[in-house]
Amino acid sequence: MSNPATSSGVADVGRASSLAGGGRRKLAATRGWRFSNAPVAFFLLIPVLVLFGIAVVFPLIETIRLSFFDIKGLGKPKYVELGNYVKLFADPAFRNTLTTTLTFTLATTVVSVGIGWVLAMLCSFAPRLTTAFRVMIFSAFGISEAVAGYMWIGIFRPDAGGLLNTVISMFGFPGFAHPWLGDTNTALGALIFAASWGGVGLPLMLCFASVQAIPKTVLEAAYMDGAKPMSIMRHIMMPLSLPGVRVAIFINLLGALRAFDIIYVLTGGGPVRSTETVGYFMYRESMTQFKLGYGAAATVVLLLAVLVISIPAIIQRTAGAK
Repeated sequence: MSNPATSSGVADVGRASSLAGGGRRKLAATRGWRFSNAPVAFFLLIPVLVLFGIAVVFPLIETIRLSFFDIKGLGKPKYVELGNYVKLFADPAFRNTLTTTLTFTLATTVVSVGIGWVLAMLCSFAPRLTTAFRVMIFSAFGISEAVAGYMWIGIFRPDAGGLLNTVISMFGFPGFAHPWLGDTNTALGALIFAASWGGVGLPLMLCFASVQAIPKTVLEAAYMDGAKPMSIMRHIMMPLSLPGVRVAIFINLLGALRAFDIIYVLTGGGPVRSTETVGYFMYRESMTQFKLGYGAAATVVLLLAVLVISIPAIIQRTAGAK
């Protein structure tokens, strides 16, 4: 004869199994895409798509279209095919602008990311004690480039009111006082320094977050093995913080490549166009010389440069996500 308790237990287990199986089937069904949800999803996306089309897609298409026309002021547009691009790369001023843009972009990125990375490593040894310092450095990242530009004008002023020249004179070197933004030999360097100052905060926070994500057991094991702080920073913290460094490099490269505000405020592309980047060249030709087609061609070149930097990074991030 069968035991009633055993039969009841088997029945309960079977019932629980069937309920669990039904729950899994319902969960699997909710995970899948239902075509009935498609109209609702597209309806919710319509406002975003409309705004994106008005703010991004239409200006982009219109800029590319204008780059094939010779437009001077209010005159009738003349279709010149690739004439603007041929003229652009034959222009010595634009070739000098490309060199200036490359120098400014690389130098600003190296300085800001390098300083931010080193500061992040040092702050990681005392996270709580350096909180105020990190907030102070990162706050510079939130300051508008135009506001920062006016601040740096006060620092680089060539007269006695300039902070930098005043400090140099206080230390007994009045002969080193210099019109930093008015000399073609020092204007670009001063501009790079000013732009790098505002870009240190983001690499600092990204690299610091990468270091904080390192398992504590790894660092404790290194300490127990007798590793010194500098060795830990060099062989553990710096290699494991490279994901944050890569993101910081990508963001800073794009920011430096399209820089305009700080250049407009500090130097206006001068002296003698020595600090003129592609972004400022585009503004000068379109808005002050009224060569809309020529300026649009420079804009397309800048767009292609941004895509060259962006697409490999996007592909890498997408591959990593998969």
